[in-house]
Amino acid sequence: MISIAELEPTPLWSHFDRILGINRPSKGEELMREHVLAIAEKKGLTSDVDAAGNVVVRKPGTAGHENAPPTILQAHLDMVQEKNSDVDHDWATDPIKPQRDGDFIKATGTTLGSDNGIGVAAMLAILEADDLTHGPLELLFTIDEETGLTGAAELDGSLLAGRRLINLDSEEEGTLTVGCAGGKDSSLHLPIETAGAPDGSVGLKIALRGLKGGHSGVDIHLQRGNATQLLARAINAARGSHALHLAELDGGNAHNAVPREAHATIAIPEADKDAFVEALEAELGAIQAEFKPAEPSMEFAMEPAEIDTVWSDSTSRTTLNLVSSLPHGVMSMSYDIPGLVETSTNLATVKRQNGSLSIGLSSRSSVASALEALVRKIRAAGELAGCSVEEGGGYPGWQPDMSSELLGVVKELHEKVLGFAPEVGAIHAGLECGIIGEKVPGMDMISFGPTIQFPHSPDERVEVATVGRFWDLLTATLEELAKRG
Repeated sequence: MISIAELEPTPLWSHFDRILGINRPSKGEELMREHVLAIAEKKGLTSDVDAAGNVVVRKPGTAGHENAPPTILQAHLDMVQEKNSDVDHDWATDPIKPQRDGDFIKATGTTLGSDNGIGVAAMLAILEADDLTHGPLELLFTIDEETGLTGAAELDGSLLAGRRLINLDSEEEGTLTVGCAGGKDSSLHLPIETAGAPDGSVGLKIALRGLKGGHSGVDIHLQRGNATQLLARAINAARGSHALHLAELDGGNAHNAVPREAHATIAIPEADKDAFVEALEAELGAIQAEFKPAEPSMEFAMEPAEIDTVWSDSTSRTTLNLVSSLPHGVMSMSYDIPGLVETSTNLATVKRQNGSLSIGLSSRSSVASALEALVRKIRAAGELAGCSVEEGGGYPGWQPDMSSELLGVVKELHEKVLGFAPEVGAIHAGLECGIIGEKVPGMDMISFGPTIQFPHSPDERVEVATVGRFWDLLTATLEELAKRG
């Protein structure tokens, strides 16, 4: 574990270092919200908390710029809490442990929370700073972004006077984001019929792990494996005519993270065990070879398991068939923007809950009709399998405005401050800008940030040098906006 508080720029990194010790899961941001409010109070700044729990802190403009139009800075307080299964980490009590990874900072076996902790740290540094030039600022800290952007969806827009917003939740240096995909979640619930384990059967626990996972928007095009779906595929291929019964299938933890690990428990006649294991190992070996370029660390394990209750033959077969066949990954690429994923879905979670198997999928698209068609397709597959289906968590996309005044300012400064022209485009991940733009009509918005790789997985890391350049661009933008009025 290293100390990151002395990295440059120290105002930002020192705040991020403090954030690493604050538990801030989605829907549980109370400690982080209190931290923000305490800093605001210490600086004598006014603040509001809306009914949802979003925070707005107001900082007056510096001398000579008090009457400039206000600028909104926005980031979200929550983070995705993922860890490797062999890591002992209690999110409620243990701080995130940073380590150096070449040019990057990452955590030790867990997500780092640089998404969106770096943006939050930058805003706190600006909130505390007495040596920056800026107009009036409204610092908007939203909650519950990672589980469906619900904080932004419930934002009280009347708290914001500004009509230009800089979102600090982008993750690729050199890119100015002016648009994003919309999204919608689907939940399938399959009733589980159970019975006692058949006489003469033996139990096996099968695990698939070591996959990279990643952000289901940012990383979906990398064609990484989905641990849950691949495990179901392997068991389905190996079962053949064997009288196999599931007793458990579990994988994935977050709707916007590709599953890295999954496990299943099965019961199979003892006489069929050796043939089944041989067929399973052959299929898993084929999967390892198939995905080796993208998943070089994929591994599987088997061990005996004690089983008293199993799922019925019908439930077992339906579960394996459904999980194997549900859509996952890139559905289509954009016709308009080369290299941009247009439509995708993430088969995110498979969990046994309250007597049913609950399957969660998160779908995204920059085309509203394509998103709705994909959601209907998922519903059709679920209903054919006998599932009840729920849909929710929808959020709008953000349509690019290439004539944006704010975009023009930041493009000019990007080349002046950082020495190279930025790329301007849209991303497949969801940003809160689309929702905020609906809440507050007429909002001019842009998003930029440092380079953050592999968010939503324990491989998450932030490139140190890009954080400094991000800070330089952000503070230069605030100064320029203050001067232009």
